[in-house]
Amino acid sequence: MSWFGRFLDLAPGPLVRLFARPYVAGDTIEKGLAVARRLLHDAGLVTTLDLLAEEVSDEERARANLATYVELVRAVADDAAFRGSRERPSVSVKLSSFTTWPFERGGDARGSREAMEAVAVEAKRLGVALTIDMEDHGWTDFTLDVATSLFRRGFDVGTVLQTRLHRTEKDLESIPEGMRIRMVLGIYLEPETIALVDKRAMKERLVAQSARLLDRGIYVEFATHDEAIVRRFFAEVVRPRGLGGERYELQMLYGVPRAALLQEVLAGRLTPPDRVPPAARLYVPFATAWDQATAYCKRRLRNNPNMLGYVLLNLAQRIRGRSPGIAQYTQHDEPHRLDDANPRGG
Repeated sequence: MSWFGRFLDLAPGPLVRLFARPYVAGDTIEKGLAVARRLLHDAGLVTTLDLLAEEVSDEERARANLATYVELVRAVADDAAFRGSRERPSVSVKLSSFTTWPFERGGDARGSREAMEAVAVEAKRLGVALTIDMEDHGWTDFTLDVATSLFRRGFDVGTVLQTRLHRTEKDLESIPEGMRIRMVLGIYLEPETIALVDKRAMKERLVAQSARLLDRGIYVEFATHDEAIVRRFFAEVVRPRGLGGERYELQMLYGVPRAALLQEVLAGRLTPPDRVPPAARLYVPFATAWDQATAYCKRRLRNNPNMLGYVLLNLAQRIRGRSPGIAQYTQHDEPHRLDDANPRGG
């Protein structure tokens, strides 16, 4: 384990909580929704809300997570601030939230499929889109099977593919036409036998594999904070194909400072001139207990130490009296609003 990993393990909860605040919307569903409302109406950004509910230790926690996901779906659907499905937040779900038998501990994820089905049924009834997040490589087959099975049965369910994994080249071909796929490098550190370790190679795959999915009629959620790669995606994939924003969107993590780029995308400056710009969506985590939020922050920092720079930048801004978090996205003279011309928000 690196010195940084040891530091994270020893860091007290209140310190990690201080670091986590710019990246976590709060400790209730209402706080998560409040961030989503303001991002939409002040900056034109849509969101996907993510309950931080990993590391399930007992069945009571698993049942509580299921109840919270259902409550979240209902709260999203009932919130009058979101005028329709185009503006409504989607909900991101981790299958490990529902089981005390995770694959990484030699389990079979028992209970996860049934719990996901219950959330999906309620989401379909209320018109809320779901994305099943991808976890480490041991979850890949199971996650793809659950997600594609639900999609084929008529549920608005997407999932995630990680370009670092070598198997993703084959997995691309298993995705049904019309499904939503979030394309990411992948946050989980994986063995070199099954995954790339070179970030540049992962980013090359991100562009190429996203293009392959788009060519097969799949809705791509292009997720990266690398501005150069975002611009390459538009220049090499979107513009040559004349794609409109109904075919894809850009996604980033809440709290990472990329507001100027996001507003440039929403303004249509990177898209073909006769096409509707895509949605820009922020992945907004929230917790029902701060121990889950600090666990999330520790995991992200451990697997991606480069995020420490963002953490320190946000901390410095707060010391200087500047407000990170929502403010960095909303301080624009003319926020760009959504319209009904791009129906596939996901």
